[in-house]
Amino acid sequence: MTVRLSPRNREVVAPLYGLSPLDLDSVRLRSVHLDWHGPTVTLRLDLPAPPLPLPEEWAAADVDTVQGQLQFLAVEDLELDAWEPGLLVSIDLTELGGSRHRTRVMVSHGGKPAFLRFTGSTDVIVGHISGFRVGPEGADSGPHHFRSRLDAKLYTTVPDPSEKTFYERL
Repeated sequence: MTVRLSPRNREVVAPLYGLSPLDLDSVRLRSVHLDWHGPTVTLRLDLPAPPLPLPEEWAAADVDTVQGQLQFLAVEDLELDAWEPGLLVSIDLTELGGSRHRTRVMVSHGGKPAFLRFTGSTDVIVGHISGFRVGPEGADSGPHHFRSRLDAKLYTTVPDPSEKTFYERL
């Protein structure tokens, strides 16, 4: 059965998206982080436009895009083929039967076969939610306005991929 994303910590995205599950049919995939602790896969992506009004500080900064990370836990059967960061992708989640609470994740681009496939726990964590103004050619290197107070103190832009604290801890 195909499902929409309903994260375990939905209170992180609820101020922007309400309690409805997130639609991941057309999102911009910025990075894929593999971490053997767990093991986990963290996807950094531009989320769909929120249906609710943007926070005042975001509106004042002329934010036009929301970005966040999805962290999939207890990952198995990972396959990653050639991929270019920044592509618009579709993320398909299929809940697997049985008592293990597992989800099959398939990420594809342009109707082609999935280039990223794995099985993970149905418990998905969302974090590092930020708003920013898209730069030239879709760049996300400019200032980010983070929802979390801690993230806002630590970061003004998206950190380099080597910043393990940002990419491994939500």
